[in-house]
This record gives sequence, structure tokens and C-alpha cells, in this order.
Amino acid sequence: MSMDFKSTKGIFLQIAENICRQILEGKLQTGDRVPSVRDLAADLEVNRNTLLRTYSLLNDEGIFDNKRGIGFFVSENAVEIIRNKEKNEFFRDDLPEFIRKVRLLHLTEKDLSELITILKSNQHEIK
Repeated sequence: MSMDFKSTKGIFLQIAENICRQILEGKLQTGDRVPSVRDLAADLEVNRNTLLRTYSLLNDEGIFDNKRGIGFFVSENAVEIIRNKEKNEFFRDDLPEFIRKVRLLHLTEKDLSELITILKSNQHEIK
């Protein structure tokens, strides 16, 4: 896994978002064992404590299951939990700006309908 870290958000949160994206994309599936803290920290060239914080967060949110002595696994409800979290963040953070732009650009129902049609036809490509 390769990542380009940004300074606007904590590294442990960026790693968590990347892992969640992999789960939503099906690269990590329910029941899959996730890389060990040591291995992923080495791959990403980050401190192990950063990964411990990431894994702890994902475990606390119910996205990971920690099987002591074995490792962390993608939980059965991970996809649903992530989708609900992402949907809430979208409505809180992204949608207000989108609505502001729609109003600013005087986009019509037809404009938006065409956009939705395009999105639906390319749904398998958008990830």
C-alpha cells in the first residue's frame, strides 16, 4: 500500500481512511486478516505507534475485530459501518458546498438529472 500523506489531517486518520476505502472497494473483505501493525508500519514508513492508533480507532468503530494473539480482521459489519460514516460525513461536509455551487451556477433539475444519469451509467467505473 502506497500513500501520499497530507499535512491537513493526522497520518493515523489518513491511513484509516485508506483502509476503509480498500474495504469499500472490496480489496479487503469481511473476515480478511489485515496486515500486522509491524508490517504495515514498515511498508508505509511510519512509526508503529501511528499504526496502533489507526488499528485501535478502527477496532473501536467496529470496522476491525481484534483476535488477541492472531491479529486484526475486517469485521462482518465493516462495509455498513463505513458507508454510514461516509454518508454522514458527506451530508455534513460535502453536500452544503455542493448545494452552494448548484445555486451559484444556477444549475437546473435537468443539469442534475443528466449528471445522475452519467453517474449511473459509469457506476462500475467510479470507485
